[in-house]
Amino acid sequence: MKEAPKKQNRKTLVETVCEALRQQIRSGRYSPGDRLPSEGRLTEEFSVSRTVIREAVANLRADKLVEARQGAGVFVLSPPATLPLPFQGIDPARVSSMIEMLELRTAVEVEAAALAAQRRSPSQEEAIVKAYRKVHTLSERGESTSTADFELHLAIADATNNPRFAEFLKLMGPNVIPRRALDTVTPGAELNAYLAILNREHGDIVKAIISGDEAAAREAMRSHLHGSQSRYRILLHQISEDERKGRT
Repeated sequence: MKEAPKKQNRKTLVETVCEALRQQIRSGRYSPGDRLPSEGRLTEEFSVSRTVIREAVANLRADKLVEARQGAGVFVLSPPATLPLPFQGIDPARVSSMIEMLELRTAVEVEAAALAAQRRSPSQEEAIVKAYRKVHTLSERGESTSTADFELHLAIADATNNPRFAEFLKLMGPNVIPRRALDTVTPGAELNAYLAILNREHGDIVKAIISGDEAAAREAMRSHLHGSQSRYRILLHQISEDERKGRT
């Protein structure tokens, strides 16, 4: 009956010493390459047993904050490099950035459309239709459709019943929708024509999915994303020409 409290007490001591050493490393008291004090000195510093010190250091080793070198002691390691999160550099104002994302989306969403046509449930089919109608309504009102457009593609991804497709789109976020870029670079008349094309292409995708036609859904999504790529490449060329003329 008396052993449990002792075990818990030692665990608490290990956590306390471990956190204290972490803080000393973070604060720079021990820099990368520095040797930690010996077990004996750490025992005196924290007023704990050698067993507690060994367990605390073992935790630091597991987190790759320190390493033991045979015959030399325990040394502080350099912190691991922080990898940048993916899709953080998407700039909706850069047409070239949107082309990059459209190429990537094509590799994923073409198959997503086919899977949605094959696997959709009645409620998922309803969600796709609802999202499509919302895009169409906003377009007719002359309001921004970018968020609704993203919701439509996300509804299609959900209908694959493979959660990775939706995770992929969510990771990229709404900025992958080209309309956000067009708002800043396309005149009103050209934008309206572009939106009319989008409405027709979206309609073809939704019709194919609802019909359960995998091949047609795949082709409609491919045509939609390839068409967007082509239109953006033309727009990129026009922007380059305008900039060139502005310099002359």
